[in-house]
Amino acid sequence: MNKSRTLIFSLLALMGTTSSADAQIAKTPAKPLSDQMAATVMEIWPERAKKWSYDHGVVQDGMDALWKRSGNASYFKYIQNDMDGFISADGTIDTYSQEHVNIDNVKNGTVLLDLYKITGQQKYFKAATTLWEQLKIQPRTKQGSFWHKKIYPNQVWLDGLYMGQPFYAEYAALIGNKEAFDDIANQFIWVEQNTRDTRTGLLYHGWDESKTERWADPKTGLSPHIWARAMGWYAMALVETLDNFPKTHPKRQEMINILNRLAAAVKNTQNNKTGVWYDILDQPNRKGNYFESSASGMFVYAIAKGVRLGYLPASYFVVASKGYKGIQQEFVEQRAEGKINLKGTVSVSGLGGKPYRDGSYEYYMSEKVVSNDPKGVGAFLMAANEMEIAALPKPGLGKTVLLDSYFNNESRKDQSGNLVSWHYKWDELANGGFSMWADQFNNAGFKTATLKAAPTAANLKNASVYIIVDPDTEKETEKPNFVAQNDIKAIAEWVKGGGILVLMANDTGNVELDHFNQLAKTFGIEFNKDSKGRVVKSQFEMGKVMLPPDNEIFKTAKQLYIKEYSSLKLTTAAKAVLKDKDGDNVMAIAKYGKGAVFAIGDPWLYNEYVDGRKLPADYQNFEAGQDLVNWIGKQLLKK
Repeated sequence: MNKSRTLIFSLLALMGTTSSADAQIAKTPAKPLSDQMAATVMEIWPERAKKWSYDHGVVQDGMDALWKRSGNASYFKYIQNDMDGFISADGTIDTYSQEHVNIDNVKNGTVLLDLYKITGQQKYFKAATTLWEQLKIQPRTKQGSFWHKKIYPNQVWLDGLYMGQPFYAEYAALIGNKEAFDDIANQFIWVEQNTRDTRTGLLYHGWDESKTERWADPKTGLSPHIWARAMGWYAMALVETLDNFPKTHPKRQEMINILNRLAAAVKNTQNNKTGVWYDILDQPNRKGNYFESSASGMFVYAIAKGVRLGYLPASYFVVASKGYKGIQQEFVEQRAEGKINLKGTVSVSGLGGKPYRDGSYEYYMSEKVVSNDPKGVGAFLMAANEMEIAALPKPGLGKTVLLDSYFNNESRKDQSGNLVSWHYKWDELANGGFSMWADQFNNAGFKTATLKAAPTAANLKNASVYIIVDPDTEKETEKPNFVAQNDIKAIAEWVKGGGILVLMANDTGNVELDHFNQLAKTFGIEFNKDSKGRVVKSQFEMGKVMLPPDNEIFKTAKQLYIKEYSSLKLTTAAKAVLKDKDGDNVMAIAKYGKGAVFAIGDPWLYNEYVDGRKLPADYQNFEAGQDLVNWIGKQLLKK
């Protein structure tokens, strides 16, 4: 990230800290709006929906984003309970019918894949595979785009890109189907080509390839108007599909270009006074048109996320910030203490069907506008989450955290028979992964990356942080890569130059320590060949470690859970920052040249003991992970 972009983003991120102008909301400033909306969700929808429906999947996406940012497991449990109400043990989806080939029914597949990756339960993968099979038989236009539904032949709606493509991309990435990504990119490209207004850059709601539908223009096949939520669906589809789209794919940049063109058009239609968007974007001054909350939330979410991930210029954050302020002023009201309502969402708008929807302005204005509609609530949750991420401190802007995957190089076959790297990996959502910690780094502005080769001066040069976790033993990997003298020399020189090294071992028998200790001893640290903090089943108190007041690293966490770790032997070059009840060293730091080293005898911050699903709520490993990220950022700022 260049310096100008870093400066712009830092300044703009501060704009995300604004509070609502609504006096009622100002009474409860301590609880973020995202959490207040989530509290309302769990109150008004305590049980599964009556039928398999995309709109509640939008809510689940929002709840998932909040869980991953906060570690509040009640959000995850809410998602899982909702999906478990539909998914049987054999993966059957209650109330779902494949024969309808309705693209809307595919949307919730992203929730199923998330649950599968986190829990490993096959029923979620089987259910997701059912939706994948639907995509194989989904009717298409002659050009190749999915029909919206079987009952809407030859029709492509912008909505359908959100309903199908993020799942299509995620499932394809999971099973290693590389060929699918040409198809995915083409569908975005074709839709823009077929629906984009060349004068404004806005996209029409629908397109009929046959040009015979009553609502379609007989020359262009386009619907009469530009519906804001349809464009919102398309914008969200782009940023969410890019999450799983290969970075080296030749058409990835074209998708990013489409997002930039769309963002420019959205910016130009933002209401200057309120910051939000009208329901019908091509008729802003027409009588009856109104500001609409779901589209406004979708635009804020897609633009803020696009800026955060570098798809959009940092200057676009002003659009998101203004939009988010407007949403709070125009649509948010206090429901009760710690809970809010979202007003101003149009319940539905479509084309064709029975009774027939002709796509006229009068039709759009005839649809009901309601409060706490799932589509609006879900979009608000995602928008609020992005804006709250933007408001977090960003000590890692422009800096890269490298996670070793050379010394820790375990692999196994996945559900599709592909050999994959696993155990303490950034993108691993299961218990043994580091996905939650990766999010904490990313939310602090760091870029996370993986080093699959032996460390050298060249491949460490652009990294600010290097993490080595649990080096392999011969029983874990057929030909493990042991730490060698050349590795030690390269790492030591890098730390001396200002790098931050994180060493995370394991208890004896589960980690290779002889070679790893040669590296650790360079900094006055040695991992003992012991196993402390033994825990019997779920007797979590056996792994409880209390942090002393005024701890140098952990400013918010007070009570930790650390099990089965190797204690540390230190020389005067290092100092302990945490001891156990026996007085043995659990964590240590060392200064070395311009850099620093942090060491602990356990991988510790992996998902199982961070994401809140297993540990009782009084253990604060999630907060400790954030504290460690902040400490690392502070060390880098001292350089």
